[in-house]
Amino acid sequence: MAATPRFRKDAVAVPEEKHPVDETLPPLKMFTSGLQHVAAMYAGVVAPPMIVGPAVGLSATETAFLMGASLFTAGLATLLQTLGFWKIGAKLPFVNGVSFAGVTPMIAIGKGEGADAIPVIFGAIIVAGLVGFLAAPYFGKLVRFFPPVVTGTVITLIGVSLLPVAFNWSQGGNRTATDYGSMKNIGMAALTLAIVLVMRKFLRGFLQQISILLGLVAGTLIALPLGMTNFDAVRNADVIGFPTPFHFGAPQFQVAAIVSMCIVMLVCMTESTADILALGKIVGRPADAKTIEGGLRADTLGSALSPLFNGFMCSAFAQNIGLVAMTKVRSRFVVAAGGGILILLGLCPMAASVIGVVPLPVLGGAGIVLFGSVAASGIQTLAGAAMEKGENALIVAASVGIGLIPIAAPGFYHHFPKDLLVVLDSGISTGCVVAILLNLAFNHLGVKKDAAAEASAEPAFVH
Repeated sequence: MAATPRFRKDAVAVPEEKHPVDETLPPLKMFTSGLQHVAAMYAGVVAPPMIVGPAVGLSATETAFLMGASLFTAGLATLLQTLGFWKIGAKLPFVNGVSFAGVTPMIAIGKGEGADAIPVIFGAIIVAGLVGFLAAPYFGKLVRFFPPVVTGTVITLIGVSLLPVAFNWSQGGNRTATDYGSMKNIGMAALTLAIVLVMRKFLRGFLQQISILLGLVAGTLIALPLGMTNFDAVRNADVIGFPTPFHFGAPQFQVAAIVSMCIVMLVCMTESTADILALGKIVGRPADAKTIEGGLRADTLGSALSPLFNGFMCSAFAQNIGLVAMTKVRSRFVVAAGGGILILLGLCPMAASVIGVVPLPVLGGAGIVLFGSVAASGIQTLAGAAMEKGENALIVAASVGIGLIPIAAPGFYHHFPKDLLVVLDSGISTGCVVAILLNLAFNHLGVKKDAAAEASAEPAFVH
């Protein structure tokens, strides 16, 4: 019988090294890195309420209230995603905020409801969020249908789909403005882009990691004497303002509105699944079925709770994936700090308006780097996706081509039913659906197991 091994009494147990995702950073670095995430996604959070509010007849004051509520609920959803509890949360450095996918259907609902538009929208979001929460476990079992050929395609489309947003910001953001696309606006965007690139090249350590934030500050300071900043929002904002629950009235539940928002929820869940897989690769902790399920639960629960505080449907923000990829700061607690900042901004309209001082051209210049980094991550994934195997190259070609239709030809589907436009007008959603279906057709159905495994093998991810 083999002898039981003995250990020296003075032996010291070596603690297991924490994964970078679970590391906590010094307080100052935690705050500044979290603030950088907030700066990167601020415009994306406040844009939907800025669009929906006037479209459904809200005043400027009520629209501003919606913007503050959106920041507050984005913070809550981000904490659900990063910190999590029970089986809720991907526990990855994910920023959650208002989804653009719901803007068009919410405006459509509002046109037919008049003064009751917001309560009807909120009622539909609550139901859609609860339906999505119950469906999350089934989405979590779809990991094997997202091999590199699918995830690489979708990640690339996420980056490419976001770039027009940066281009619009670079031109000024308001297409009806007389200076839209002026040399002044584009020049400021180009200067900000150059500042970020120079900082990334010559700075080291922590300063290099917050180069995006430093670029935004530098761009804003340069824009001051040029008259491109507007402080009216800061002067007119209240110091403290809590998003009163159901400020616009009790939620109303109408079947047509609920069906419409449930479709949007499915789109958001599809995009979030791709985002979770993308971020898992970037941070070196590949997402499994459990991670996806937890992430989708956080998305959907956050969406169901948002209307309580006058917020809209929440989903993962793809632009912040680019920030993680670029800065290499992978701690989820950094993003949780960003979530805390969002909550404080939602409770302090004046503080929230300070970030709004950053001119859109400055945001656009930084956004080109951020969104481009996402596309680069997708290309990197595709580089190891066994493109020479089976019909993987054809899958990518068809999926990217179809996914680019809403970007290259925005009016392409204008004769289609409005309900279908929720999916068709999102290149990420259509590209994802096409990639999944083609992968099933070429790499799963009627294919031997060995060949299917070879064609969809996960590559080693290079950091």
